[in-house]
This record gives sequence, structure tokens and C-alpha cells, in this order.
Amino acid sequence: MDFLKLIDLILEIIQMPLTYLISPNKRVFFLYMFTSFLLALYVYYRTKEKSSFVHYFFSKTRWLGNSAVVDYGLIFFNSFIKVVILSPLLIYALYIAEGINEYCVTSFGLFNIGWSTGTIVILYTITIVVVNDFFSFIVHYMMHKIPFLWEFHKIHHSATSLTPFTQYRIHPVELILNNVRGLIIKGIITGVFLYLADGRVSILTFIGVNVLNFLFYFFGANLRHSHVKLKYFGFLENILISPFQHQIHHSNEKEHFDTNFGSRLAIWDCFFGTLIKSNNVKELTFGLGEEDKEYNSFLKNLISPFKNLLK
Repeated sequence: MDFLKLIDLILEIIQMPLTYLISPNKRVFFLYMFTSFLLALYVYYRTKEKSSFVHYFFSKTRWLGNSAVVDYGLIFFNSFIKVVILSPLLIYALYIAEGINEYCVTSFGLFNIGWSTGTIVILYTITIVVVNDFFSFIVHYMMHKIPFLWEFHKIHHSATSLTPFTQYRIHPVELILNNVRGLIIKGIITGVFLYLADGRVSILTFIGVNVLNFLFYFFGANLRHSHVKLKYFGFLENILISPFQHQIHHSNEKEHFDTNFGSRLAIWDCFFGTLIKSNNVKELTFGLGEEDKEYNSFLKNLISPFKNLLK
């Protein structure tokens, strides 16, 4: 690699986290941050907080404290992983999709299901959200239950203060596993729907569909990693994981361990008996409890999983 290519690579790594704020495909896109801010304002007035809203939402210790600094460090470090390792892998989602489509054509012949293009795209969107959410739940569950995986997932739970950027507080090993899981699931489902579409919908159209993601991000997804107790009314929390329910998942209380694994949907937690609803919990503290001091720096979060596994 020559010097100019190295400089371009470094600039791409540095710029990637900054683009999160201007990309509609990212949870911390400025519009989603703004709608989350409005929802936080609603929760603030509804709960009748005694402190000022500025202190409630913009607390310096929360956004610039030690836990937040670790979040920011991992965001930039993982940008290196994304640029160097994960970006070249994205093409394999297309290969998988094309491979599945060709396999179906070879095995079953050309097939026209008779659905309109709009119907196929809508069903694709719903299917990919539901199936991806299910496998996200399974992988998340395994991250907690398998000691080897827990050592890496523990980094996400080591945050003692939550901000929207804690979403990106992930060990590089977990980052790679999650992306490979998403790549495989999206490739397979896209391939099946390419076959059902019988050439009427391009692969790029399928890959670009994200309406449900937009709605998820728009209506307060950023508050999942925050102190803002946005709850859903009764029965809805059996279907969708509310921001406060995900905060319960980050609790350092033993009775909250291994609960609310769902990414978007609560139905998997209902089925596996791991659901806790917001009304059953009052106050929360975040982190790993007695282990917090072992994960209070960027380097400790990066290295500790390997040290613990060697022990």
C-alpha cells in the first residue's frame, strides 16, 4: 500500500463515525436524534422531574464522563474494523442472494407467484425485519449464555452511563459476529424474494428497503441507550421492546440479568420467558456491578475479554 492510499484509508476510518450523524441508515442520524430529544422532553414533563431539563438531558457527566469516553473510543476503533474487514465482506450478501435465486430457478424452474411488485416489496420488508430480529435475539441470548461469547458481549454491558452512542460500544469480535449474522440472513431472504419477484424487482431495490427501520429509529430508538424512561402502554410491551425495557436489560441488578433480549420485538422474550415489562421496575443502575472497575478504560474494554479467556 503506497502512502497516498494509506492516507485515504486513515481519512475514511476517521470520517466514518462522523457520517453516522448525516446518514438516514444510522440510528444517530440527526433527525432521529431530534425526534428522540422531543420524546425525552415529553417524558421529562410527564414524570415531573425536579431538575432542569438541561441538567436532565445534557448532563456533562453523562455525555462526557468516563463511560461515554469509552463509547467514543470504541466507535472510532471499530471504524477501522468496518473499513478494513467488514466493508469488503458486504459484497458476499449480494453473492448469497444471487446464489439462492439461481439455486431456486435451477431446482424449481421459473416461478410467478402472481403478487404485485408492491406486495412483494412490502412482504420482503416485513420478513427481513422479523427474521433478522429473531436471529438477533438468538445470537444475543447466546452472547449471555455462552461464557466465551459473554466475555466479548460484556463490553456493551460495562457502560455505567447510557447515551445513544452506547449503541456502538461493542467489542470488535462481537461486531464481526453480528455483521456476519446480518449478512447471511439478509442474503438468504433477499435471494428468496428475488426468485419470487421473477425479475420484476432488482436486487438493489430489495437491499435498499428500510421503511420499518426508519419508523423504529424515528420513534425514539436512541432512547434505548439513555436514562430517559420512555415506556409503552401495557399490552404493547408484549409485542415491541420499549426503550425502558432495553434499559432494564442493562441493569446491574441480578433479577434483571438475562431479560429483554429482543432488538425490536418483545414476542421472542414472551415465548422464552425472559420478558420484563416497564411497570415492574422503578429505578435502575447500569453496568456490571462489582466488575465495573475492570472495564473503566478503552484499553481494558478492548483487552479484558482475551485476558479473561486466557485465565
